[in-house]
Amino acid sequence: MIGLDPSLIDFSDPNYAAFPGMTAEKVLAGFKAGEEGLKALGYDAEHCLTDFGQTAEAVVTAHLKRRQFDCVMIGAGVRTVASNFLLFEKLINVVHEHAPRSKICFNTKPSDTLEALQRWI
Repeated sequence: MIGLDPSLIDFSDPNYAAFPGMTAEKVLAGFKAGEEGLKALGYDAEHCLTDFGQTAEAVVTAHLKRRQFDCVMIGAGVRTVASNFLLFEKLINVVHEHAPRSKICFNTKPSDTLEALQRWI
């Protein structure tokens, strides 16, 4: 599960207006709940948190090289925020290159990660 490190996000920034009331703590809680839900169902879930691009490609590449993943999820904070468009594009290409057999899925918020992954696994 690839996402932005929520401690780096300024949720008061107008680019994040689509996520009213969101905080780093809420995002982390959503990550934890999603991961716990997946593990309770027998999935081996991992988070890969990145910055806004300075090291994101290298971090995701290193994570994907560790082992084969059945599915890679790229979170809404990367995908749906216009200012993160180039980051999203870069990460899609990193996944395509380093995890070509993995399915790709997308959530709409931290709390629907389980549903996003279950669509493909």
